[in-house]
Amino acid sequence: MLLHFCLFSSEKFEVLGQTDLIVAVAGDDIILPCFLKPNISAEDMTVDWLNLDFLDSRVYRYQNSKIIREDQIPSYIGRTLLFKEELWRGNTSLKLTRVQGTDEGHYKCFIKAKSWYDDFTIQVLVKAVGSKPVVSIEGHREGGMGLLCESEGWHPEPELVWLDSKRVHLSAGRPETHRDVKGLYRVKLHVIVQETDTNRFTCRVQQSRINEKLETEVYLPRFFCSRCCISMLG
Repeated sequence: MLLHFCLFSSEKFEVLGQTDLIVAVAGDDIILPCFLKPNISAEDMTVDWLNLDFLDSRVYRYQNSKIIREDQIPSYIGRTLLFKEELWRGNTSLKLTRVQGTDEGHYKCFIKAKSWYDDFTIQVLVKAVGSKPVVSIEGHREGGMGLLCESEGWHPEPELVWLDSKRVHLSAGRPETHRDVKGLYRVKLHVIVQETDTNRFTCRVQQSRINEKLETEVYLPRFFCSRCCISMLG
């Protein structure tokens, strides 16, 4: 009984990691910190990394001293690894390469020994600053002139707004949002503008969570001509 108690006690551990939000730039490599306390070896344990925002959540599994690839989320294949040379000292951190928008989420580092287990959850925010807004003219519409603003390559999803020369928001249509296979956003916004004393209008794309915004100002020199030219400013 004493021997059994000693073996059980020696396996007790706590899983720790980074408590602060990890902000990852799309395209970069990141490390999700996770380690055992005390720093005992994890070489003979099961190490599971899960993205809790996915229905099928497995990002990586190490078990019986080898990588288990079954049931891995397809988008993570070839982009994840443990530092196997560090397992003996309890380092179970995960390296994630070529970060993409779909990687955002809550990651659980789950460690299981024969008679004990524990886990720790880390939150990852993916940041991608997209393109400067591109404005095109759509021609005469009922009530004025139609303009279209587009921007792509953003994460998280950004907001598009139209402004007049006094920086007042203009009433616009419903934004169109598309997401590519890497989870980056492309947005479009139509607006119908009326002639003003300046004929200057601005399209702004902004993302408050990552504190980023880009603007393009346009000038319509001959507002009601049949073939208007459009000038990009700034």
